[in-house]
Amino acid sequence: MRPDWLKIKLDTSPDFMRTRHLMRSQGLNTVCEEARCPNIYECWGRQIATIMILGDVCTRSCGFCSVKTGKPLGVDIDEPRRTAEAVKTMQLRHVVITSVDRDDLKEEYGSAIWANTIVAIRELIPECTIEVLTPDFRNYVPAYEKVFMAKPDIFSHNIECVQRISKKVRPQSDWKRSISLLKTSVEWGLITKTGMMVGLGENDSEVQKTMEGIADLGVTIFNIGQYLQPTINHLPVQRFVHPDIFKMYREEGLKMGFKVVESGPLVRSSYHADEQARQLSQLNMKN
Repeated sequence: MRPDWLKIKLDTSPDFMRTRHLMRSQGLNTVCEEARCPNIYECWGRQIATIMILGDVCTRSCGFCSVKTGKPLGVDIDEPRRTAEAVKTMQLRHVVITSVDRDDLKEEYGSAIWANTIVAIRELIPECTIEVLTPDFRNYVPAYEKVFMAKPDIFSHNIECVQRISKKVRPQSDWKRSISLLKTSVEWGLITKTGMMVGLGENDSEVQKTMEGIADLGVTIFNIGQYLQPTINHLPVQRFVHPDIFKMYREEGLKMGFKVVESGPLVRSSYHADEQARQLSQLNMKN
């Protein structure tokens, strides 16, 4: 049974319904729905959604994720335009774009659609800041450099968990590949963000050591939240982490050098991303 601090309020407000209708009408996918995010009612109620490009079928089968696994359909070259139109309609000041893994698209991995989406949003809504939460592109340099050159305002890629259990949690991914991508993003001068879950079998010492290593890379924003088992076919929850421990993670993370740390039981990759961007902007103005 989940503890009280993980109870979610279901609230299908008019703004929630408007956001859902917009995504349906534009034929767009959201990670909010596909990954069964617990914050969907809050975020959609604020007319905020994380748009998922390149389809809704992933070529990988991570043990924590409820996004469908299989053989994806072909690439929709009109998707960047529709995504930009949705962002404009929602009058967003900050947008988060993510995608499934597309390992089927050899030596490209969907990076062209990624870059075109960034460009389309920037051309149509230049005042909107763009955050991307990308796959690892199998660490293929021409693929991720195509995304870097499109200059998103924030580049994000999740490590998901501590290194010791990474292969169990993400069997088709690679910890060192993720670290390399984050390091390269920092070297390109991009504001870089990552996130992880707890409750998958790690301990607090491993979490802090992981955070220290990520901070040493120069990563700016760090998110950490509680893993929740989406179905009985996914990895079981090993522990429920108390909110006081999440508070400690945040305090320690700021000491380590992260500019922004979002830490709490229901925190997910894009949770309060718009507020994080504003907070970072304010910090930069002070400096």
